[in-house]
Amino acid sequence: MKKLILALSTAFALGANAAPVRAFLTTADQQNLLAPGAVARPAVKADAVIRIDPKRQYQHMAGFGAAISEASAWLIRNGLKDKEREALMRELFTRENGGVGFDLTRLTIGASDFSRRHYSLNDMPPGQTDPALKNFSLDPERADVIPATKQALALNPNLQVMASPWSAPGWMKTTDSLVQGQLKPEFYGAFARYMVRYVEEMKAEGVPIFALTLQNEPHFEPGDYPGMRMTPRTRAAVVGQHLGPLLKSKGMKTQILEWDHNWDEPWSPLSMLSDKTARQYVSGVAWHCYAGDVSAQSQVAQHFPELDVWFTECSGGEWKPQWAETLPWMMRNLIIGSTRHGARGVLMWNLALDPQHGPHLGGCKDCRGVVTIDPRTGKVTRNIEYYAFGHASRFVLRDARRIESSGAGNKQTGLDHVAFTNPDGSTALIVSNSATAPRRFTVQAPGQRFSYELPASGVVTFTW
Repeated sequence: MKKLILALSTAFALGANAAPVRAFLTTADQQNLLAPGAVARPAVKADAVIRIDPKRQYQHMAGFGAAISEASAWLIRNGLKDKEREALMRELFTRENGGVGFDLTRLTIGASDFSRRHYSLNDMPPGQTDPALKNFSLDPERADVIPATKQALALNPNLQVMASPWSAPGWMKTTDSLVQGQLKPEFYGAFARYMVRYVEEMKAEGVPIFALTLQNEPHFEPGDYPGMRMTPRTRAAVVGQHLGPLLKSKGMKTQILEWDHNWDEPWSPLSMLSDKTARQYVSGVAWHCYAGDVSAQSQVAQHFPELDVWFTECSGGEWKPQWAETLPWMMRNLIIGSTRHGARGVLMWNLALDPQHGPHLGGCKDCRGVVTIDPRTGKVTRNIEYYAFGHASRFVLRDARRIESSGAGNKQTGLDHVAFTNPDGSTALIVSNSATAPRRFTVQAPGQRFSYELPASGVVTFTW
């Protein structure tokens, strides 16, 4: 069956002088997983034509990746033996021997639901405060998160690390708790100092933070894990009057990204960014996938075209275990849709979880990591997310430019695509077929023309 699908899915280059084309295929039946395909000459009758125009260029790419949550770091550090850990991290953060080459990751500032306990980096007993941050400490991150991140950085020095808090320390909030509540106005400055202290001390640990978001999912107050509601007005006040000026006064280059929440409320970042004082300190807008449509990214970018677009969180889970449904969805919305709507970087949520979808404390009970690590056996399972992201991260290099790719027939073809030119001059084209039948298409690019038949629910990356 595998040989048959590969034969049906062979790319056919036309023209004696055309550069060699390589095709890498993943199929929903898992018979092909980033499997290389041969290149031959004959053409096939096409259902659609995809045209590549490298002269029309868009955003520079920072890369693709996943979050090193506390749960992920603990599993990688404690669920694998030394050689197994080294092999997996090398596979995830380099392109050696077919590694997926993640160039981007995200850390949590304190605990999330995917932590083994709830904590901030400056906890105080109930009723007590510490505005001078005398009790600030990175100790909770030193056990697993910092070592795992430093290992990733050692393997990939180009790795960029961003960070987001799920909550301010409880004593700064209306609830005096990490769970629920809002930031008290009298602690806006203390919270800004808390964030900057984190960046400074992480840098001293050997983990540079290139970007911060003020709050993970600021319109959501979960009932059983850290969270904090921050209105657009509050975010503008903290950024414009405290965090932005503090970073500037210290000469720190760490960027501030606004929003870090779903596609369904574009009015919220638009409202925050309408504050001109806050706006001058914001470099980009970050998005999550759990509600709304990816086109919201462009809706906000039309008003603020000078700001970068980032996609910072989405999780797969056992609510959608079917490859034939989930693989095309991820390609259409995250890899292809998000970048076509301007994203410079695209991140999944947990890099690794265990077979019980943890460890976690509250929150999502059936989320899936990019890989699953069984700490009892050391077995590593590469999930749908691994292959979806691998179709981009392995082939789209840091500082690549997205280029124009247009045309795929009518909507009934089910074909989605995005193209990039790498700094080394190579081209990567990703095509996904969400239809229930195979689709044949022809690719036309300068000096290049080839055809391909892509199985139903399949994904292919071409490079030349």
